[in-house]
Amino acid sequence: MDRTLRGVITHGGDVLLNRSMPIPVLTVIIGSTRPGRAGLPIGTWFAELAAERDDIELRVIDLAELDLPFLSEPHHPRLRQYTRDQTWEWASQVLASDAFVIVTPEYNYGYPATVKNALDTISQEWAHTPVGFVSYGGIAAGTRAVQQLKQVVTTLKMVPVFESVNIAFHAQYIEEGRFVPGEGTGAAATAMLDELVRLSVALADLRGGVRERLG
Repeated sequence: MDRTLRGVITHGGDVLLNRSMPIPVLTVIIGSTRPGRAGLPIGTWFAELAAERDDIELRVIDLAELDLPFLSEPHHPRLRQYTRDQTWEWASQVLASDAFVIVTPEYNYGYPATVKNALDTISQEWAHTPVGFVSYGGIAAGTRAVQQLKQVVTTLKMVPVFESVNIAFHAQYIEEGRFVPGEGTGAAATAMLDELVRLSVALADLRGGVRERLG
């Protein structure tokens, strides 16, 4: 199977980039770790939708399975002086990715500590990657959590996309452990995936420089 993508970027009618490149790796991060969490069926639905595409290579990381310890490294993450094998493994998984989608609930107007810990455990490995959000909650559909997360990811030199998937009153869409999307949710997911692919192409050289520098 051909694992390359034809990347074409235009601006004002001018072609800025037109070349073949490896299929971008999209990593979906399921953020909630609570027993009975809605994030697992919602994240599974999104991953299954993404897996149908031929312009991305999909990976899924469930923070409940990853089980990163909190604040376990003695040195600042930007130094990359990690002391734990688990941290190095997490850094390797992030560095191998070209784009991310974070699936997050909203807890008291914010996002889970597990998501913040996953982001803060490492630092340089996130740089120059586009990131999208699948959020869920009550009437605000998790959007307040997303607005807070955008401040965090931009500090890590990630690029949040405008397109997003926001699910209000999400519990009504979960039937027998599976998420059944409401009207418009699938279209929103497709729009976000399209933009993530476009930005992955646009940021490919910068992302490649990060990998070359960090090894």
